[in-house]
Amino acid sequence: MNLTKALLTLMTLTSLTACTTIPDASNHAGLLVIQEQGSFAVGGKVVSTPGTYDNNHPTAAGQTLHGDHLYAFYQVPQNSRPLPIVMLHGAYQSARSWETTSDGREGFQTIFLRRGFPVYLVDQPRRGRAGNSTVEAKIEPTPFDQLFFDQFRLGKWPSYFDNVQFDRKPETLDQFFRSVTPNTGPYDAGVISNAMAALFDRTGPGILFSHSQAGGPGWLAAIKSQNVKGIVALEPGSGFIFPEGELPPAMPSAAGALSPESVSLAEFKKLTRIPIVIYYGDNFPTEPTTERGQDNWRVRLAMAKRWVDAINKHGGDAQLVHLPEIGIRGNTHFLMSDLNNVQIADLVSRFLAEKHLD
Repeated sequence: MNLTKALLTLMTLTSLTACTTIPDASNHAGLLVIQEQGSFAVGGKVVSTPGTYDNNHPTAAGQTLHGDHLYAFYQVPQNSRPLPIVMLHGAYQSARSWETTSDGREGFQTIFLRRGFPVYLVDQPRRGRAGNSTVEAKIEPTPFDQLFFDQFRLGKWPSYFDNVQFDRKPETLDQFFRSVTPNTGPYDAGVISNAMAALFDRTGPGILFSHSQAGGPGWLAAIKSQNVKGIVALEPGSGFIFPEGELPPAMPSAAGALSPESVSLAEFKKLTRIPIVIYYGDNFPTEPTTERGQDNWRVRLAMAKRWVDAINKHGGDAQLVHLPEIGIRGNTHFLMSDLNNVQIADLVSRFLAEKHLD
C-alpha cells in the first residue's frame, strides 16, 4: 500500500470512528427517517417610519421593520400520520423545551416523530429565533435560577424533592438553567395567538401541545383558527378564559392572586368543538400553604378544574388529569422532559387515539 492510500484509509477509519463514538446512542430507540424538514416565520406585522430612505445617509426614515411573527421548525417522518402536532413553549423558554431533555434523552419532539406525527416546534413572537419585537422592552440579567428551581418544582432550593422525576447530576441542572430565554418585547397573548392562528392556517388541521404560559394563547388560537383539532395542555399556568358573566372569583395564593379572563360566550363555545386534555404533575398541595413555589400551582390546578367544568357545562369535551391521582408521582412542571416522559407521552397517545386524532 502506498503512502497516499494509507493516509486515505486512516482518514476513513478516523471519520467512521468519530461518527460512531461521538453521539450517545444509549438513550435512542433506533433509526428515525425524516422525509422532510424546514423552518419559516409566520404571522406578525410590518411597521414603517415616515420619510424617505437615503442609501447614503441611512436613518430610520423610510424604513420598515418586520416583527411579532413566530418561528417554526418542522420535521415530517416517513409514512407520517395525517395530523401534525404543533408544540408551543411556556414562559422563559423556547422550542428547546420539547427537544432533547436536559439530561440528554429524547424529548417530546422526537418521541412523537417516532410515533409518526409531523412535529412543528415554535418560538413564540418576541422570544428566541422570533425575537424581532415591534414594541420596546428592556432585557436585564436578572438572577432567577433558584426561583425557577422552586417555581418549576424540582424541589425547595437547594434540595430536590425525594421522588422528583429529574436527573440530579450537576451538569443536568446546568443545562436546565441554560434553557431559560428572555422576552425581547412585552408578553402579549393576543400577538402570540394571532401568530399561532396564522401557523395553523398554513399547516392546515393539526393538534396543539401547549406548556405553562402557552395555555392562554393556546385557547385563543383555537378560538381564532378552526384548524386546531385538539389541545394537549401541560400545566397551563395563566390565561384561563371564561364566558362573560361566568367568571369564577380570583384565587389568592402565596405567589399572588390568579385571576380568570373573559371572552364572549360565542368565542368560548368555539372551544367546545374540540377535545382538550390538561395534565398536572406532583409535589404541590391541594390546600393552601405558605410555600410560594407550591401554592402557586395549587390555585392553577383549582382554576383549571373550574375551566374544564365550564367547557363541559357548555357541551364541550375537556378533561383534567392530576398525575398523582392516577399513581404517577414526582413530575415537575416540565412533564415533557421528566425522567418518565415516555410514560407521559403514552398517556397523551392514548388520549389522541381515543379522540381519533392519531
